[in-house]
Amino acid sequence: MSMPAALSRRRDYSGPALLSYGFRPFFLGAALWAAADILLWVPQYLGEISLPTHFSALDWHIHEMLFGYVAAAMAGFMLTAIPNWTGRLPVNGLPLAALMLFWLAGRAALLASAWIGAIPSAAIDVAFLCALFAVAAREIIAGKNWRNLRILLVLGVFIAANVTFHVEVLVSGSADYGIRVAIAAVIVLITLVGGRIVPSFTNNWLTRNNPGRMPVPFSRFDIACVAVTVIGLAGWVAAPAHPLTGLALLLAGLLQFARLCRWAGDRTLRDRLVLILHVGYAFIPLGFLLIGASVWWAAVPVSAGIHAWTGGAFGLMPLAVMTRATLGHTGQPLQASVVTQLIYGCALLAAVLRIVAAFNGDIVLLHLSAIAWVGAFGGFVVAYGPLLAGQKPAWKDARG
Repeated sequence: MSMPAALSRRRDYSGPALLSYGFRPFFLGAALWAAADILLWVPQYLGEISLPTHFSALDWHIHEMLFGYVAAAMAGFMLTAIPNWTGRLPVNGLPLAALMLFWLAGRAALLASAWIGAIPSAAIDVAFLCALFAVAAREIIAGKNWRNLRILLVLGVFIAANVTFHVEVLVSGSADYGIRVAIAAVIVLITLVGGRIVPSFTNNWLTRNNPGRMPVPFSRFDIACVAVTVIGLAGWVAAPAHPLTGLALLLAGLLQFARLCRWAGDRTLRDRLVLILHVGYAFIPLGFLLIGASVWWAAVPVSAGIHAWTGGAFGLMPLAVMTRATLGHTGQPLQASVVTQLIYGCALLAAVLRIVAAFNGDIVLLHLSAIAWVGAFGGFVVAYGPLLAGQKPAWKDARG
């Protein structure tokens, strides 16, 4: 189907705005759950509450950040990007509601898994990602969009990580490999998608507002960077403390940093919507360098690098995409308001404080980081929730 025909068909949608496009329910759900996870995790960490889950408090927190929050953000992105890649109709209405219910069921099942059983709750949880994979595969294959089959490969690895996570908890009582595989899959996804959207949006803005040095086009350097990134992550999954893994991670970090520098982010200071993409991506090389360094120097805690990825990149990159996509798809000006900039500032502060706390173990910094994180995602819900739930679709801006 051609893009004009698809857009014409989209205008015929007359259901609730919240179910008109994939980004709407899933971005809202991702932000709500990102805040709720921390609000539930901190009291658990302090021993003030206990949840009826068969997971340990730490494993529940990690699982729900990765396979709850990140999975929802991933779904919102994929269900919005794929129609633009293929020219096909977006998944909306009842099918979209069904996908959202799958996701919600997974969150409820894990939260009450001590009551309903570990295996049934795991099956309910994994069902959402499998359904998302089936929908994405159908759309990409039907649209003959072969270039983006690699996104399905990453999603498949993410599903395998979730299954591994559940199996490890059932067999040994805690997760290990499943966590690293999931984090690695998300890093690869950000590397692939970020390598497309960050220089593209930067180039578009610079062309209109600040002509001069532009992002370097995709080249063999990027291919080498992605290859070394995958090799380093594979080593980290299999043998995280091996000296060769440390070297591979350090090399990947240096290449990722060089790649980011080639995108001319320093020339986008006036546009916070573009700048935040560069700031968020910067936590990818930082995480590689910190984890690589931790293999060789005991003074560098591995948790600092992990939180650079999970608190920094996994916090800021989704927020950058969620805010931009919501503004563009609801017909709003592509400008970062004061509130949006505060959301970005809170997320950045949360990441920095959590990394610093990994070095000194300061409980006050942990609390402040949690408050900033909840402020960022709670702020997104308050500021963008009305647009996601009630603003009529702006189909003409679907590719914004």
